[in-house]
Amino acid sequence: MASSKPFHVVTPLRVSPHLSKLAGTKVYLKLENSQPTGSFKIRGIGNFCKVMAEKGSKEFVSASAGNAGLATAYCAKLLEIPATIYVPQSTPAFTVERMKDEGATVCFGQTLDECKNKAQEMVKKNSDWTFVPPFGDPLISEGHKTMVAEMKEQMESKPGVIVLSVGGGGMLCGVIQGLREAGWDDVPIIAMETWGAHSFHASLKQGELVTLPKITSIATTLGAATVAEEALKLAQEHCVISQVVTDPEAVAGIPRFLDAEKILVEPACGASLAVIYSGLIKTLQKECKLPRDLESMVIIVCGGNNITLEELDRLKDELCMNHRMKEYVECKVALAKWNHASNSGTFTASLQKSLGACGH
Repeated sequence: MASSKPFHVVTPLRVSPHLSKLAGTKVYLKLENSQPTGSFKIRGIGNFCKVMAEKGSKEFVSASAGNAGLATAYCAKLLEIPATIYVPQSTPAFTVERMKDEGATVCFGQTLDECKNKAQEMVKKNSDWTFVPPFGDPLISEGHKTMVAEMKEQMESKPGVIVLSVGGGGMLCGVIQGLREAGWDDVPIIAMETWGAHSFHASLKQGELVTLPKITSIATTLGAATVAEEALKLAQEHCVISQVVTDPEAVAGIPRFLDAEKILVEPACGASLAVIYSGLIKTLQKECKLPRDLESMVIIVCGGNNITLEELDRLKDELCMNHRMKEYVECKVALAKWNHASNSGTFTASLQKSLGACGH
């Protein structure tokens, strides 16, 4: 059995001259990519698994597209408890291999929802087995709030804003709870998502939980169809600014960040970096949603395992192909309008615009 020490490590917090110059304010990076499993997930899942082991759990079962599954496998190995991880078919082979290297049994499903159903069915058949959720449990939020406790020790003064990515909302819950305990209740949070994985944004806008019909973003580790209920509740109590970027915006900053900081992150983390690379931070200041004299900001570099240089190139190619296909469809639509319109002049501008786009 593992010792009483937590499975996560205290991660560095350092200033990024590169991002500070672009943002016009001091930008700190909370480097969760330096965790033993490469992402912040080890904080919450580590805490959850420790408690479940103390209660006598004989096996951990998880459903994950990557980071949560790897954290579960890592904790299970240290606790000397077997782990079974259900992963979608789309999970990169190198991520699956890492789970296996930690001693986990890996099973496949078509989608993440199917994986979750299979995992929960397995647990129902074994009373002393435990399903390890990626988010939505108080023990997981309790683990994630340690990030803020560390920030308070590492910073001379409280930050002007904290930027983080939202998938299921586990990190958001932990950070809000951590801010309360630190006496930093007035520190706003910018919650970043990608279109096609924006269940939190949709829920916050609607004022109730919204389930996306399908995850279409390439940021698969943000792909929770429904955000945790607690995340929505806490976000309605705290100052949370929800922002959504496109997949290209989430990916575009990854190579720039790699060049400047020598850190490779996946699109889920790229969504947070986009707050600066896409100019969102300055837009929020112009809209008076943030003060113009922002003293500092912290970006949580949540890390991630579903990325390599080869995978980054593949993502770029996929996005480029999607863009070209979109332009092609726009051209076809414009031509169809031209052919069938009773007043062809009405569609001349539309056609010329689309044909111009096709030429790029």
